[in-house]
Amino acid sequence: MAVVETLITIFLIIAIVIIFARGVVIIQPYEQGLQIRLGRYIGRMNPGFRWVIPLVTSVVKLDLRTMVMDVPSQEVITKDNSPTNVDAIVYIRVIDPEKAFFEVSNYRMATVALAQTSLRGIIGDMELDEVLYNRDIINTKLRDILDRETDAWGVKVERVEIKEVDPVGPVKQAMTEQTAAERARRAAILRADGEKRSAILKAEGTKRSMILEAEGERQSKVLRAEGERISRILQAQGDAQALRILAVGSRPLDKKAITVLSLDTLKEMSAGQATKIIFPFEISGLIRQAAKFIGAEEEAPVEAAGGELPPADILGTVPTSEEVRTILKEMDARIATEISVDELKDISKAKRRTTEELIEEIEKGE
Repeated sequence: MAVVETLITIFLIIAIVIIFARGVVIIQPYEQGLQIRLGRYIGRMNPGFRWVIPLVTSVVKLDLRTMVMDVPSQEVITKDNSPTNVDAIVYIRVIDPEKAFFEVSNYRMATVALAQTSLRGIIGDMELDEVLYNRDIINTKLRDILDRETDAWGVKVERVEIKEVDPVGPVKQAMTEQTAAERARRAAILRADGEKRSAILKAEGTKRSMILEAEGERQSKVLRAEGERISRILQAQGDAQALRILAVGSRPLDKKAITVLSLDTLKEMSAGQATKIIFPFEISGLIRQAAKFIGAEEEAPVEAAGGELPPADILGTVPTSEEVRTILKEMDARIATEISVDELKDISKAKRRTTEELIEEIEKGE
């Protein structure tokens, strides 16, 4: 009997421990417990170690953290009759555990089903282009609808994001062709604009090149004419000086000296191979002068005809190299006001001769 009583006592102790353990409840920090006893709601249970009456009391734990739920992809017809596959992501959080448990059987499934139907209605009122470009508007509308409807369930919809908008095959192919055509149109416009600008720049460059070439040719002609003028003036001055020297040297000569020179000239002319000789003066006068020279008749020297020599200033003044250089610098300054120095370097560098080279040529010619 003692053994039986001992066994019964041990069994009762184990049963009491098990029953007591069944009443132990541990609520996590992110959870909220609902205590129900004999079909009647008793109240909430805060996080921590709790003990309830076992067998007659049940505890429902609800997660109060933000949960992410995936709205399955579904085919939606847009306002312009374009079939499109759309799915979304919904972020929810339980703010009222009593409503989330007692007002709806499964608040997660209910929220996903409501998001599907609301998303179908929103996209059905929009065209495909609006769906593709206005996702923020869709997210805002869907969040407002879900938050308003789930408020009765004690659920807060924090955020909604459209994850993917995928038009069906024919619609996607048409969009691809449209995009390719649009890009080809933009490329053609850009190409035409580039060709237009290139033609304008080329014409402008040709115009400036022709202007510079004409200006260079004009300067070249001016410098060449100036050089020729100076050369002719210097040559005429040399001839005039030579004539003056001859005039000064021939002034003291008398008729006898002129007769001797004339006879020497006749001697040189007769020494040639010509069969005919034309004398540009009266030969009889020369013979009389020679006879007088032989007869030793002396005559006083006669002044050369013409009297005094002409003054030297009758030939005018000759411009110096400094004056020519000053004139050319003034011309260059006037050109520089119309055309920039950079353009002169880039366009006409290989087509025209510089002013310094032409001046050096004139100085070498002098």
